[in-house]
Amino acid sequence: MALRSFSPAASARSVHPSLTAASLLPSRTGSIRAPGNTHGGNIALGKHMSSWSSSSNYVRPQEGVNAFFSRILGSRNSKRRARVLRCATIEEIEAEKSVIEKDVKERMEKTIETVRSSFNAVRTGRANPSMLDRVEVEYYGSPVSLKSIAQISTPDGSTLLVQPYDKSSLKTVEKAIVNSDIGLTPNNDGEVIRLSIPQLTSERRKELSKVVAKLAEEGKVAVRNIRRDAIKAYEKLEKEKKLSEDNVKDLSRELQKMTDEYMKKIETVQKQKEKELLSV
Repeated sequence: MALRSFSPAASARSVHPSLTAASLLPSRTGSIRAPGNTHGGNIALGKHMSSWSSSSNYVRPQEGVNAFFSRILGSRNSKRRARVLRCATIEEIEAEKSVIEKDVKERMEKTIETVRSSFNAVRTGRANPSMLDRVEVEYYGSPVSLKSIAQISTPDGSTLLVQPYDKSSLKTVEKAIVNSDIGLTPNNDGEVIRLSIPQLTSERRKELSKVVAKLAEEGKVAVRNIRRDAIKAYEKLEKEKKLSEDNVKDLSRELQKMTDEYMKKIETVQKQKEKELLSV
């Protein structure tokens, strides 16, 4: 016997011949209106309605599938956009470069000034007011530079004359000179302080030349450290995609030229000081 294929609509028509697929759709009240029911009654589907309701619940979310995937794709695109770095403009790059170059030059200039000041503190055979540059005096509870509270002069090639603007500070100034490392003995006559500069022996001159060489090397190390900091700053800009690798190489070459220039300045000052020390 041939088997007849099963159809839900056919089963429904076997129960009620006048039922059609359209009439099987649920009404707003959740029931099916039966054809031929003149009283307008509805046939309750009972447990069968729950399965249809589940199907309708499944169909309704499909309407939001497009919106769902749109949100996912939109989120991914926003994250991708967040990872994109904004390219710096030429003006911004030049501004960054100028700030670094200005800082390098200022710090190297201060290094040269420090080296000169250190050299001036090294005693030679001739009197020089700069020999007292590093002497500090406790004045009214605060440390101040000697040259800011006193006039320093050289009446001859072997004498320094210190005259405080405030005579009451004479003893304080005298004490500060004694406690300093200049190696001179002050002579206080109640009006001024005199410092006699003794002649240097040949052996002492050689020792002071070594001190000068050490101070010069400290200055060179400081200049190299400034160069290192500038290169790190350039590399940081490269990581931020504000400078290319070629830009960094070019800037490093320019920086090396500046470093060599200040190295030569230190060497020039060193030679001048050594000449002063070795001259009789």
